[in-house]
Amino acid sequence: MTTIEPRVLLDGLAYVESPRWHDGRLWFAHWGAEEIIAVDLDGNAEVMGQGPPGLGWSIDWLPDGTLLITGPDLQVHDADGSLTSYGDTARVADHGWNEIVVDGRGNTYLNGFDFDFLGGQAPEPGIIALLTAEGEARQVACDIDFPNGMVITPDNSTLVISESFAGRLTAFDIDEHGDLSNRRVWADGLGPDSITMDAEGCIWTHSADTFTHTDDPDAPQGEVVRVREGGEVLDRIPMDRAGFGNALGGPDGTTLFMVAADWRGPDKVDEALADRTGQVLVAEAPAPGVGWP
Repeated sequence: MTTIEPRVLLDGLAYVESPRWHDGRLWFAHWGAEEIIAVDLDGNAEVMGQGPPGLGWSIDWLPDGTLLITGPDLQVHDADGSLTSYGDTARVADHGWNEIVVDGRGNTYLNGFDFDFLGGQAPEPGIIALLTAEGEARQVACDIDFPNGMVITPDNSTLVISESFAGRLTAFDIDEHGDLSNRRVWADGLGPDSITMDAEGCIWTHSADTFTHTDDPDAPQGEVVRVREGGEVLDRIPMDRAGFGNALGGPDGTTLFMVAADWRGPDKVDEALADRTGQVLVAEAPAPGVGWP
């Protein structure tokens, strides 16, 4: 097992989520500032557009370059900077949407849940929805224990999702129509959020061996781990704050981008946002990124 030391690329941010390598830069959702930001490898950042208010929204692109944004509704970021509703996802569920991934065929997968996490409501299982490239929306999976980050393999055959409250990555087969089947545990004993896959079939996710999960004062505040199917941890990256998401990118796909911030619990989100502890960190990865996002 290898321990890797990251470096800070950008800091002074609120909450940072949904990292995506796109068009030569890392793009991410800047929660608490209602911004979509892109940053290059030298740390030069630019606000690329407006995001919805609040937390719990993500970004991805259709094959034609259209930027999609989740939140209370699935929206498209128009050329003039405005946000307009996209797709008939309300027929699937009347709650908002959390994470998103668009596969190589133009199918959009969304996930969400119907309880107030920040308000302290009791958790309820969430769902995965599919918006096909032809515009049809339907539910394709249920009973997801706090659905979070998703990846799709390069051949469009497998979707892996973070079930954050269950501490596991769960895989599904994808058929020719985009429907999901053959649900199975890909790896467990983790603390997964947004995830990314590499060319060796491993996933960069988050460890459960952190202070947030264990209350162990000697544990790191956050830790990114590279795991293979079955749960073997191959690499670790300890951090001094909680990890929110990972993405592989850079010119050759081997730059690992990590977004992190202090997590003080759902009752202290406003305090944490105001303190601007959010960061983008980078490290060199052993294998390039593949698949979607």
